[in-house]
Amino acid sequence: MRASLLIRRIGALVSPAGQGAQRGTEFGALVVDRDVEVAIVGERIVHVGPTGSWRGATDAELDAAGAAVVPGLVDPHTHVVWGGDRLDDFEARIRGDAYEAILARGGGIRHTMRATGALDEPQLVATALPRLRRMLAAGATTIECKSGYGVDAAGELRQLRAVRALDEAQPASLHATLLFHVPPTDAASRRDALDHGARSLVPHVAELRLASAIDVFVEHEAWSTAEARAAAAAARAHGLGVHLHVDQFHAVGGVELGVEIGALSVDHLEASGEPQVRALASSATVAVLLPGVTLHLGLPAAPARALAEAGAIVALATDCNPGSSPVFSMAMVMALACRLYRLTPAQALVAATANAAAALGVAHHTGRVAPGMRADLLLLRSRDWRELPYTLGDDVIATVVAGGAVVPA
Repeated sequence: MRASLLIRRIGALVSPAGQGAQRGTEFGALVVDRDVEVAIVGERIVHVGPTGSWRGATDAELDAAGAAVVPGLVDPHTHVVWGGDRLDDFEARIRGDAYEAILARGGGIRHTMRATGALDEPQLVATALPRLRRMLAAGATTIECKSGYGVDAAGELRQLRAVRALDEAQPASLHATLLFHVPPTDAASRRDALDHGARSLVPHVAELRLASAIDVFVEHEAWSTAEARAAAAAARAHGLGVHLHVDQFHAVGGVELGVEIGALSVDHLEASGEPQVRALASSATVAVLLPGVTLHLGLPAAPARALAEAGAIVALATDCNPGSSPVFSMAMVMALACRLYRLTPAQALVAATANAAAALGVAHHTGRVAPGMRADLLLLRSRDWRELPYTLGDDVIATVVAGGAVVPA
């Protein structure tokens, strides 16, 4: 066999132990192999073994020079395709305006929806591509991308088509999600939007394979649990997975709904309490936590330690968006999780790799460094991988390998 890339002289290869998501006492378990090499054929890892153990030919070699290597990071919750900015909202919050008050007067998400709706597909691609390149440079080799900023169904489809184009334009693996974000303000239009979404938009998106899942924002200023249930049923009927934005500001039953219907993930959880922790601890639904939101909006931190100790599956994401989390780095998210959530560095790494992959339903082929997995790896500048969540404001990633290709610096 001929390797397209051989990464040799790896000082410490650090990867989540086991298979699938980690939880309970296993959460944070790592396998550390020293003085090893990784052989890649195309987009897949075919060999992990001691330095010098690869016997096949190689087209290219990459010398890790004794540095640590970890899996490429997985970002399971982003809104990276958007138009305009939210700088006015940023200043308003600093002056003391509540996020929900800004939303209620037409700012926030609604402002971004108008700005995004004004862009055509090439413009959406052009604005989002530099953001994705920054995220990739910061270590995210698998990135979920939501719609949700379209003012109508046509706008949602433009966003999803833009994600498809972006997936082909750069080496990170993108996973598109159709997001039911903010409903119309009047009751009749709201019913029509939900009905059209469930009866027409979801089937259309599934048929064209523009998304692999839907997401519904469940909140007082957004969709109700009953509406989310209807959207989820439509998604399931057409083979799409389900995610839910829940408990960002209020616990209104979104976590419980997600657990009941077997959602892939429930995301945010800043307002979750003991009942929601118990529900997630007894389910396979992943709790996706977004520390950038806590930092940027000043919200209470999600109960990460309680979730971890109860046995829930905990993952991390940037929630990269212009309003509540202008964070482009999963490495920074790991750093914030250690400080705001008191996760250990090992737990933060698992939450940003294997568990984040489970939140997208792709843990069988990404999130670990092992034969058969997608060849996504980060070569660090340090011999100690813990520099990744420890360091703030500096680049500790020397080289990113995404889908078997070395990403140009």
